[in-house]
Amino acid sequence: MASDVEISAAAWRTLGVTSMVSFMVSLEITVIALARAEIAEAFPDASPSTLSWVITAYNIGVASLLLPSGWAADRYGRRKLFMWGLAIFAVGSLLSGLAPGSELLIVARLLQSVGGALQFPAGLALLLTAFPAQHRQMGIGIWGAMGGLAAALGPSLGALLVDGFGWRAVFLINVPVALVVLVVTPRWIEESVGQGVNDGVDLFAVPLASLGVGAFVLGIVQGGQWGWTSGSTIGAFLVGVLLLLIFVWRSNTHPRPLFDLSLLKLRSYSIGNVGNLLFVVAFFGWLVVFPEFIQRTWGWSVLKTGFAIAPAPMISTIVSPFMGRLADRIGNGPILAAGGVFGAVGGALHLIFTDTEPDFLRGILLPGVFIGLSAGCSFAMLVGATMRDVQPAQFGMAGAGRTTIFQLSIAVGVAIAIALIGQPNSPDAFLDGIRNVWLLGVLLWIGQALLFAFVFPKRPNQAT
Repeated sequence: MASDVEISAAAWRTLGVTSMVSFMVSLEITVIALARAEIAEAFPDASPSTLSWVITAYNIGVASLLLPSGWAADRYGRRKLFMWGLAIFAVGSLLSGLAPGSELLIVARLLQSVGGALQFPAGLALLLTAFPAQHRQMGIGIWGAMGGLAAALGPSLGALLVDGFGWRAVFLINVPVALVVLVVTPRWIEESVGQGVNDGVDLFAVPLASLGVGAFVLGIVQGGQWGWTSGSTIGAFLVGVLLLLIFVWRSNTHPRPLFDLSLLKLRSYSIGNVGNLLFVVAFFGWLVVFPEFIQRTWGWSVLKTGFAIAPAPMISTIVSPFMGRLADRIGNGPILAAGGVFGAVGGALHLIFTDTEPDFLRGILLPGVFIGLSAGCSFAMLVGATMRDVQPAQFGMAGAGRTTIFQLSIAVGVAIAIALIGQPNSPDAFLDGIRNVWLLGVLLWIGQALLFAFVFPKRPNQAT
């Protein structure tokens, strides 16, 4: 049960700053997909495989740098790393918006990814440190709601930006937001570090972790284009697995590991990461292919499609802060179990009602209500559940590990969904493919419900 400990003004300011950045970065992930066609038109000499790296480069860069960024935030200062990350992200956004060619755009996106990787674990650690433990889930709920709001506004705002100002606006809009946050952060947020963090770190493990995760994500995101049985895809997976296995061995034997494997002995942390995988694969599998289904089979425009699917993430935005307050009283487990049930119902309603003939109320809105409730019960609460028993000294490291799993799960969910869809040559073929996506989502959401109803520890600080 939560106590009467008050939340300081500094905590609310920290929540405001980190939520603004969370909204900006989440919006970037959503709207970039809508700008792909415009970017392709702007650079007609670039091949489709080259242009795919506009998205792929960012995903790989973020995922591969999170672990060293988490350690650096705990060691050198979370506010310092947060501001450096934000500044680099702003420069990368500016260069992306001004890029004269596809190659420079890809380089600028890589720079953006460095900034994103630096600021995310640092921002989460700042938020967790600022809030008292009794109200931490509420803070996470509000912070997570900003991601849901970005997802809700992303399709429609992205379409408006592209239609009104061109694809470059998708990147340039980040610059003024980042500058405002850079001005207020030194005044509003106190510096914090992880007490007892080693001055040095296993330097050999840094490239192992970065290259291992990067190779694994490369295999996932490029597998559909290269072919899942091609030498390039299999080679990427083998390199990734080998490097990560060596990284685990080094982390288990080195006195100053980049990632403390004892975190995995916390049942809440390890089970929370499994829950992340189940939910994220199901949700992003739904989110990525459903808009394309609406446009290609129903013939709706990008803008109309964006507004049509907005209710689901909007519901998530409304629900998430309330779930955070509730989690402070009853814990994360029951809420996440309910999130799994809501998601399974939403997927089942798609299987029943969504067809090749347009039907907004039954084909989009009704399933979307339940998927939105699932997201509101899951996104932020998965962060809270995973980080529940982590000690403050390891907030940056543990948050980086959690976010790495999150990024890998997004890549897996998108890759599986695209593979299940294939290359449909008719509306019926597209419907058959997307039904497989929905069916997989139902099974994963049921898995989430069972995991948090019966396996997740109800009491804090339980280890395996």
